[in-house]
Amino acid sequence: QVQLVESGGGLVQPGGSLRLSCAASGSIFSASAMDWHRQAPGKQRELVAFITGGGSTNYADSVKGRFTIYRDNSQNTVYLQMNSLKPEDTAVYYCKLQGVFRAYWGQGTQVTVSP
Repeated sequence: QVQLVESGGGLVQPGGSLRLSCAASGSIFSASAMDWHRQAPGKQRELVAFITGGGSTNYADSVKGRFTIYRDNSQNTVYLQMNSLKPEDTAVYYCKLQGVFRAYWGQGTQVTVSP
């Protein structure tokens, strides 16, 4: 069974930075694509960034140039470095591991960007 635990959320001022972490249990991490999603109040969950098992990445247009996704397979962890944060980045951030037969989700971590 795969379990994902996110951390690193919090309150930050506009223009600030945060780094989110998602630690995975299980042996399938290194071969699996990993995503970060977010859901703001009253809005649908949206894909923010993903990274393949081979390290290829892609980003939502709204975060390109500001967010970086990367992984450390030795630690079974995926990260989301968020710079130049804006109030509209406020949301609960979730990581997802795409397994062969199903997806696994973390519990989410709150990011609030406010003066």
